[in-house]
Amino acid sequence: MNVTDPIADMLTRIRNAVSAGLKYVTIPASTIKIEMTKILESEGLIRGFRLIKDNGQGKIKIAIKYSEAGQPAIRGLVRVSTPGCRVYKGVAELPRIRGGLGFAILSTPKGILTSKSARKESVGGEVLAYVW
Repeated sequence: MNVTDPIADMLTRIRNAVSAGLKYVTIPASTIKIEMTKILESEGLIRGFRLIKDNGQGKIKIAIKYSEAGQPAIRGLVRVSTPGCRVYKGVAELPRIRGGLGFAILSTPKGILTSKSARKESVGGEVLAYVW
């Protein structure tokens, strides 16, 4: 299957898995998706992930995190910058998501960073997604 926006596809698969109450979701692997998954893990929004090698590009198996009451740790994922409309922000323009409860994932010259990390590094970049 040919996907025009693989990052939006990744976020949609995670959103759908959370909505369905699934424990795991599998997505096609790429370098940027692996880095975004590492950010979700470091922020405590997923339990973990595993890379699955196959003859093609490989896959990422993500373990969705839920609370004791069954509430998902990920409340929302929104794709911001799309292939048709790129959104770039400088360090002074980086948004605060949900009053600081969420964060943005950015592609910067220093790699894929959260908005919090980008402020510390004093670097802006392309806003890939909002997460809360």
